[in-house]
Amino acid sequence: MAITSKSPTAVLRMALQVAEASIARYAHRFSPKKFTQHQLFACLVLKEFLQADYRGVARMLEECSDLRQAIGLERVPHFSTLQQAAKRLLREPLAEKLLQGTLGTARQQKQLAQRLDLVAIDASGFETHHTSRYFVRRRNKPNSTGKRRPSTSCRRFPKMAVLTDCRSHLVLAVHSERGPGPDITHLKKLLAKPLQHLRITTLAADAGYDAEWVHELLRRQFGLRVLIPAQIGRPTSKAPSGRYRRWMFYHLHQTRYGQRWQVETVFSMIKRRLGDTLRAHTFWSQRRAALLKVLAHNILILWHVELIDRATCRV
Repeated sequence: MAITSKSPTAVLRMALQVAEASIARYAHRFSPKKFTQHQLFACLVLKEFLQADYRGVARMLEECSDLRQAIGLERVPHFSTLQQAAKRLLREPLAEKLLQGTLGTARQQKQLAQRLDLVAIDASGFETHHTSRYFVRRRNKPNSTGKRRPSTSCRRFPKMAVLTDCRSHLVLAVHSERGPGPDITHLKKLLAKPLQHLRITTLAADAGYDAEWVHELLRRQFGLRVLIPAQIGRPTSKAPSGRYRRWMFYHLHQTRYGQRWQVETVFSMIKRRLGDTLRAHTFWSQRRAALLKVLAHNILILWHVELIDRATCRV
């Protein structure tokens, strides 16, 4: 997707549209009413889209009148106002309403179907600083004299798990935690809310979610068809003993499991467009930063689809 000079303005408008359909205009009836929650959320999405910090997006809004006019800002919010707005808007239940607002807008654009034939789940880690993994690996190698340098490693890192629609690449649910750790621990948390609002037929996941109880839970309790390779455990040529894992061992290649890589595409889209570094230090601020990336990702897809639809109409 090429970024033109009008892209920030269009992204602001799309974020404003999603917020207006999702949350109230003001947080409280006695609020100062200098800015609406819709405008502040649009500014947060712009910050993520430009990979800037709070000071940077506030300075850009001050210098560009077109950006202010796009969302009806009469004055520029202070960077601390945006920071406090992020603390309020990016926590439940407002964050869940905003995520559902992106999905509702996608349904209006006919980008998201009422019944999802295939969804995929996976997790990925994010950086907390701008030191590359290549530098860390080279830093741990011995120098020319054979002396090993002091160890440099990344022990803990933010980890984000997403449930995504394989057709539209929209994120349906997100869960943030600290890594490294097994993927299977966040399975119930990630699927609890989407299954209340969405009709899902098939779920694809990698071997990190392989367990017999996962098949039993999702099939019997939620009525999902689950596709997971039976690869957990010691390498062996024997088939697993569990009913569902044994079926996966023999028949997985005959299913649509090959489309699971679409969730890898979603992580690639998020990290390439919005960066793979979270500009946050504490655990809760990192969770908010990860959620903002997901919301910005969905809004970018909505804007891109709307852009294609307008170009088609002109033709």
